Amino acid sequence: MPRTLHVERPRDLDAALAALAGASERTRVLAGGTDLMVELASGRAAPDRVVDVWKVDELRGIADEDGGLRLGALTTCKELLASELVRARADVLAAAALEVGAEQIQNRATLGGNLGTASPAADLNPVLVALGASVRLASARGVRDVPVERFLLGYRRTERAPDELICSVAIPPRPSGERRAFRKVGTRRAQSISKVVVALAVVLDGERVASVRGAAGSVAPQIVPLPTLARELVGKVPGDELLERASRACAREDAAPIDDVRSTARYRRHALQRVLRSVLAELRDRSG
Repeated sequence: MPRTLHVERPRDLDAALAALAGASERTRVLAGGTDLMVELASGRAAPDRVVDVWKVDELRGIADEDGGLRLGALTTCKELLASELVRARADVLAAAALEVGAEQIQNRATLGGNLGTASPAADLNPVLVALGASVRLASARGVRDVPVERFLLGYRRTERAPDELICSVAIPPRPSGERRAFRKVGTRRAQSISKVVVALAVVLDGERVASVRGAAGSVAPQIVPLPTLARELVGKVPGDELLERASRACAREDAAPIDDVRSTARYRRHALQRVLRSVLAELRDRSG
């Protein structure tokens, strides 16, 4: 006999936080449902109850915040693509949203869902790390902000406590002249889970690298920052030889890929090095 699943559907933030106040590790939050519905159908997820937050309007919206952005957790990929603010201040996030599945998925997949699922192959999360974004978590106990790179703890593991809800994401103002890029490598151009995904944000001071932030997906059990790039490049003129050396060092030191049904660890490490080398050269040569 099928098991009855208890679902709560709060209509405002206070009600959502109240519904999560007694949550257990097995309680699941339902946003767009692009992951959870598949897991329920396959039996991979067996929650004690589900809190459906799709109707909580406080979790929506894209707004200016001190020259940066405040993005509601229920912002969909389609809304990211349509937003002039996102295209102006975080164009690389819109570029990543365009690569998230088919149009039907883009209409449902949410920013908060991408973060909460914490897949190592997520397309949006490396961009958020590269942009220095932070996640706002709320519960009946209060509100706290956590940098995205600290929020993502491991394979489908996050900093969120069972009684907390992802409310929004903040992206700080971008430095003048920052150059950003996103690249996804998959089996085919559209609707594929990434074999390697990379996001970079680079600032040049004249001919020298002033700063570089990056993150990659599908190359470790979680989305990983790429600190080796900053170590190798900051303060230096990014010539071809240096970019080759920095890309190789980064792929060797920051990644921990595995063999699975989509690819081999050896291919992923090689692809990461090649993508980094190509994207860094593209950003260097792009007119400021």
